[in-house]
Amino acid sequence: MTTESKTAVKELTIRGVIIGGIITLIFTAANVYLGLKVGLTFATSIPAAVISMAILRYFKDHTVQENNIVQTIASAAGTLSAIIFVLPGLIMVGWWTGFPYWTTAALCALGGILGVTYSIPLRRALVTGSDLAFPEGVAAAEVLKVGDTSEGAADNRRGLHVIVWGAITSAFFSLLTNLKIALSSVTTAFKVGAGGTMVGTSLSLALIGIGHLVGLGVGIAMVCGMVIS
Repeated sequence: MTTESKTAVKELTIRGVIIGGIITLIFTAANVYLGLKVGLTFATSIPAAVISMAILRYFKDHTVQENNIVQTIASAAGTLSAIIFVLPGLIMVGWWTGFPYWTTAALCALGGILGVTYSIPLRRALVTGSDLAFPEGVAAAEVLKVGDTSEGAADNRRGLHVIVWGAITSAFFSLLTNLKIALSSVTTAFKVGAGGTMVGTSLSLALIGIGHLVGLGVGIAMVCGMVIS
């Protein structure tokens, strides 16, 4: 036996699971709302990594492995919100007429179990033995590595402050629009030939945020699609 003392690396911890669960709840709600409103969802891994590092930084014994567990748990938010593409479709074709709680919960649970079950045998073929670049996973890993440094910690704190103040500002603006003090959208109508058309834009800060996340390329594609339609 060696006399070296080996300290266990904290990875799967109770606090990590709790933080990841809270982030998942918030991100899933945001993804469902934005998905139903504009048809877009955002990747949750990198924002979750930034938030988890900013929070776990206050614990002295935090590790990058623990941060990875938190962002892995939170990345499920993007998968969970995919139900918005299933149930509305069933309603449109007339097969689904309501949202009974236990039936809906059982359907979501069954879909999650099937997804995990199929992903286990496919992991070796599609992930472990694959030459794909996995840009999002690589980017999340780089964020975790940079955030574990002292310079990255300062950026994480600033990022968390921006997220918190952005949420407060968005909630305040939503309150003003519900009280009819501020406008939530701007719309105008004009005539083209014998008919008329209407063009409008939403002033929602949530849409500004999702536009920042999806980037300029996706935004231009959506504008082109709107013009064509």
